[in-house]
Amino acid sequence: MVKTKNLTKYYDDPRGGTVRALDGIDFEARPGEIFGLLGPNGAGKTTTLRILSTLLRPSGGRAVVAGFDCLRQPAQVRRNIGFMSVNTAVYDRMTAWEMVEYFGLLYGWTREQLRPRMEHLFDRLKMNEIRDVPGGRMSTGMKQKVSIARALVHDPPVLIFDEPTSGLDVLVARNLLQTIRELRDQGKCIIFSTHIMREVEKLCDRVAILCRGRILTQGTPDELRRHFGEDDLEEIFFRLITEAELVRNGDGREQGERPHSHRRRGETEGTVEAPGAAPNPRTKEMRKS
Repeated sequence: MVKTKNLTKYYDDPRGGTVRALDGIDFEARPGEIFGLLGPNGAGKTTTLRILSTLLRPSGGRAVVAGFDCLRQPAQVRRNIGFMSVNTAVYDRMTAWEMVEYFGLLYGWTREQLRPRMEHLFDRLKMNEIRDVPGGRMSTGMKQKVSIARALVHDPPVLIFDEPTSGLDVLVARNLLQTIRELRDQGKCIIFSTHIMREVEKLCDRVAILCRGRILTQGTPDELRRHFGEDDLEEIFFRLITEAELVRNGDGREQGERPHSHRRRGETEGTVEAPGAAPNPRTKEMRKS
């Protein structure tokens, strides 16, 4: 399971003040589901995933992965996650087998433990024909397979994908999405970051829409459709992002001050949650005040 509570990340602005990359986000992803983080560039998706993978320290709040605190127990978190993005590198001079084995050894597995695990992965991902191919001679699709095997070699319960299909051709992207779907069916907890609506509709069990470091809404795709009275998820996405940007730029607030999120008439400020979605404690507190 992955859970964040009031997660924040601030950076110093060279022009003075601070930049809020994350502004108090709460969400929970469960085993056996794909939780989508959807937002435009600069929304805070990658910052969130870097905190979950212990590459960044949060400025405030808490993030827990597989029962371990990302700030206090980073080594245990790393043992329980697999991370992949389109920018995951492969080494030019190492073969596919050598590369996957190398990362398995880094996770503390012996070669004797790794061999049956790697044979299974290479069979499942149809990688046997490239096991002796060096990274420098691999196609994009081959590199993606190696990156997936790298993320899976230690059999982690949590998998994090940061826009993994960006720049891929249609066939490679399709195969990757199918693999992610199969991993979900095996009980893995998967965080999937994207800005491609079609991927959300095909893949995600639940989704959170981010804009400028805040979650505007979250729930299952069907919950979002019912809540906003709109069948098209892309239309919901653009409506929320457009209104959030208009509020930020046109309501007379100082830059950096918290804007109102999109809400129906009569709702108070806070994250809008679709009916049936996990309640947000911050929203409840705001409504009591």
